[in-house]
Amino acid sequence: MLYWFFVKALGGVARMRMNPHAQGLENIPRTGGAIIAANHLAVIDDALLPLTCPRMIHFMGKAEYFEGKDIKGKFKKWWFSSVGVFPVDRSGGSKSLGALAHAKEILEAGHLFGIHVEGTRSPDGRLYRGHAGAAKLALETGCPLIPTAIIGSREIQKPGQVIPGKGSTTVIYGKPIAVERKPADAIGHEDLRTLTDRLVGEIGKMSGQEYVDEYAQTVKARLQVEQEAR
Repeated sequence: MLYWFFVKALGGVARMRMNPHAQGLENIPRTGGAIIAANHLAVIDDALLPLTCPRMIHFMGKAEYFEGKDIKGKFKKWWFSSVGVFPVDRSGGSKSLGALAHAKEILEAGHLFGIHVEGTRSPDGRLYRGHAGAAKLALETGCPLIPTAIIGSREIQKPGQVIPGKGSTTVIYGKPIAVERKPADAIGHEDLRTLTDRLVGEIGKMSGQEYVDEYAQTVKARLQVEQEAR
């Protein structure tokens, strides 16, 4: 209930600033689990998807959002929990796998799950190599992947900018990529890479972004080192 309250109540203000347009809504299944797999250009991307999607989308959020003990921290935890966000520890290993297990439960319960396939915001507006989490979820659940292209968000919210400027944005929901369910122990690295690359390729066709065959996190880390060395 709170999810739709926030979308409806705050959506009007957001729409005035971001002017979002949706294309391909017919590609979102009316019922059943599906994975909304999108590129990631700005913080406001996580608002653009709920504003344009007719169904509720569940997301992962940084674990830090749920760990604060003061009033601000408790408010953050309540806010993110209310709008369908659940915590993920991004340190990797078993902690990150726990978040994927929860996402799998969401999909198997017939809901939509949203994920940014690059794993983090693009450092320069280009489209980076995809992580295999979305493909893994699709293969383990048999749920379709919906390649989703967000366009224009970086232009109205530059890196480091808190309040977005005014402008127009577009969210394109592509044709579903049907996936045959497989047992977890039958899913190989090649299966994951092939499906992930296909997904990112579809997003790139819709977004028009230049593709970089490198993880965005790797590029960000390198840029940080170069900046500190100056």
